[in-house]
Amino acid sequence: MKIAQIIPGSGGSFYCGNCLRDSKYMKALQDLGQEVVKVPLYLPIFDDGHDLSDVPVFYGAVNTYLKQRFPIFRHMPAFVDNFLDSKKVLHMAAQNAGSTRAKGLEEMTVSMLLGEEGLQKQELEKMVNWLKNEAKPDLVHLSNALLLGLARKIKQEMNIPVVCSLQDEDVWVDVMSDKYREESWELMSKRGKEIDAFIAVSDYYAEAMKKQLQIEDNKLFKNYIGVDATDYSVVPIEKKEPVIGYISRMCEENGLEVLVDALILLKNDETYKNVKLKITGGKTNDDKAFIKRLKEKIAKAQLEQDVFWVEEFEGEERQNFFDSVAVVSVPVLNGEAFGLYQLEALASGIPLVQPALGAFPEVVGLSEGGMTYSPNSPKKLSKALKSIILDKEKLKELSDKGLKGVKKHFDINTQAEKLVEVYQNIAK
Repeated sequence: MKIAQIIPGSGGSFYCGNCLRDSKYMKALQDLGQEVVKVPLYLPIFDDGHDLSDVPVFYGAVNTYLKQRFPIFRHMPAFVDNFLDSKKVLHMAAQNAGSTRAKGLEEMTVSMLLGEEGLQKQELEKMVNWLKNEAKPDLVHLSNALLLGLARKIKQEMNIPVVCSLQDEDVWVDVMSDKYREESWELMSKRGKEIDAFIAVSDYYAEAMKKQLQIEDNKLFKNYIGVDATDYSVVPIEKKEPVIGYISRMCEENGLEVLVDALILLKNDETYKNVKLKITGGKTNDDKAFIKRLKEKIAKAQLEQDVFWVEEFEGEERQNFFDSVAVVSVPVLNGEAFGLYQLEALASGIPLVQPALGAFPEVVGLSEGGMTYSPNSPKKLSKALKSIILDKEKLKELSDKGLKGVKKHFDINTQAEKLVEVYQNIAK
């Protein structure tokens, strides 16, 4: 079977769990003998953001934005489109937060969900023509429900099944004004009727989206995100220094300030004077003011020597990060549908300390490789970290359990086999 995975790219400017999820699945599916082509939208994809392949980036971020905001760009000659979709321009756009957050992009989100009825219909035709004449897949897999507007045209022109993953659409849509939020959810529910199968990344999110999009039971499947534990190295946890790790986009929504405040509270106790914090995961221009404010807060608390900001987070540098931390905590303010960094930490033998929100209790419970706390406050997080960060025996117990748990419940090869079964059933 030949599968086309349509994936919105982040351009490599920050840790994009959704992009990495799709890339890992692509490799696992290929290992199972499936033929997979990765089709990027908007920006280059996280793990190959520095190397645009021979597959074009459709709906180039700059081009799409300008056509949405300024009608004159909808009638520009081809060479202008080619320039706006060029590698250089797309890499510049990757640093612009406007491409990675909903604020200011509400109208474009709605237009994308309208598909062939939206302002990006020329881009849709271009992509479908490429799929039809160049890629020629047997099935198309959309990375998330914000892309549901693509499905009808694909099915009409190619008469093949379309599958859609479900992960964190609410994070994008629910920050919109009432008008656009309601319209977006309504369109996703309507366009979702044309999808052959939805793949939710957790039980928690499957239930949430079943209600939100009114998905029929026979079209909804759960398929955990997975990792191959052999891709990660494990430094014995008892040999590590007491370093807390944060790996995600460095932004307010992902709870970085909660973690910094928790560290400040923890460091008020002389017992924890040797505890450090290491932060990585990248940022966009929109995060710079927030990060500056955090650094000022850290300086005021006289903890500058105890907090390390790591710029690189891809490939070998990410493993170096995991090798140097004893606990990982990403206290996302409202939780999330999964969080791939949890599996990467567990596969590296690192326990988790996560808020009891979203799918975090589900992952921690199945893996047995960490603990949750509630509510998601600096005080509660600080208390949780105090209970574990200096306890070598507890850390080792959670490290061992987490490593076994990630292999048992979140193995990418097992999850890919389940995904192939879904593909084969709907392709009959």
